[in-house]
Order: sequence, then C-alpha cells, then structure tokens
Amino acid sequence: MAVYKCEKCGMSIGTITCGQCDKELAHGTITANDGHDINVSECPDGHGKVKSPMCCGQDMSRSD
Repeated sequence: MAVYKCEKCGMSIGTITCGQCDKELAHGTITANDGHDINVSECPDGHGKVKSPMCCGQDMSRSD
C-alpha cells in the first residue's frame, strides 16, 4: 500500500483511488511552464490526474 508522508510533521495519508474505476492512483510528475516538476497522482486507466497531497506547505513524499 502506498503512503504519502509529510517530511516535516509526520502526517500520513493512505491509498488514494480513482473515483471512476477504484484503482490506486500512481505517482507521476508533470513539468510546469517555467520548467519545474510538479508531483501528481494519476489514474493508471487514464481517467485523470490530481496534484499530489501537500502538508506544511510542501509536497508529501510517497513510499510503497
């Protein structure tokens, strides 16, 4: 099970799933117009993607 964890405070979030197919979202990145990478969580079946969780003003890291 994938877990997103805040490196600052230790808060964690469990599995995030797609509302259409109920599959676990996969970690990925997209590149912003200014060239920096943005962490996203995306449906493996192509139903969409969302910004990965944030806590304490920073992206939470993911461990599997």
